[in-house]
Amino acid sequence: MAERDTIDIRHVAELARIDLDDGQAAQLQQELGRIVAYIDELKSIDVEGIEPTAHAMPRVNVWREDRAADSFPREAMLANAPGRIAEDLIKVPKVLPGEEGN
Repeated sequence: MAERDTIDIRHVAELARIDLDDGQAAQLQQELGRIVAYIDELKSIDVEGIEPTAHAMPRVNVWREDRAADSFPREAMLANAPGRIAEDLIKVPKVLPGEEGN
């Protein structure tokens, strides 16, 4: 990798909010250098006449028809609740900080 192509590992680490010691920075510099060299190697492959694709296998939409149907009984669904049930509702622990009762 040419000097002008060197990736500034310290700058990338700062953007990612990652602290690196000198050994880690040197190791990542080498690893990224090898990745960029491999990408450069891939650029030399002749892909003339090859259709671009996002997936190796064809993808099809597998959605079912959207139609109204009976749902599960409320009692059966509430029976699966891991916590307490009050007034046909599942009580869950408070997850947001703040005053009690809000």
